[in-house]
Amino acid sequence: MNINLKQIFNITGESKDIEYSVSMEELSVLKNYSFASPVDIKGRIFNRAGVVYLDYSVSFTLLSLCDRCLKEFERNYNFDFQHIVVRTVSNDNDEYIVADGESIELNDIAFTDLILQLPSKMLCKEDCKGLCMRCGCDLNESVCDCFNSEL
Repeated sequence: MNINLKQIFNITGESKDIEYSVSMEELSVLKNYSFASPVDIKGRIFNRAGVVYLDYSVSFTLLSLCDRCLKEFERNYNFDFQHIVVRTVSNDNDEYIVADGESIELNDIAFTDLILQLPSKMLCKEDCKGLCMRCGCDLNESVCDCFNSEL
């Protein structure tokens, strides 16, 4: 969603509420992730004392494979983000969102934020035992004798 910020940049105290969903079709650009729901984005862009802030939250359900036991599972995520938006920046500074032509593409910002927030290792549960390295049985569901037989 492209948001024009000209009025917000020019008027102290001005604000704009944001609420929309990113469709499953639009989410297909994130190749390594399977979304089980649209990504809901809610927030506000506002000018306080001449500084433009972007505060928003994302909520969605992700379909994943457990990195230990390879079972498919769904997990709900809710993240909150805050950024300062500027018209230009004098040097390479990742702390600010630069409004190109006084507008921002919120989907791009949200996708980057949520991917950086997701865990690097997806587990169906925190104490997942995984698969036996020898016979491949799911150690969450059964106990094998592979390592006991060596004793």
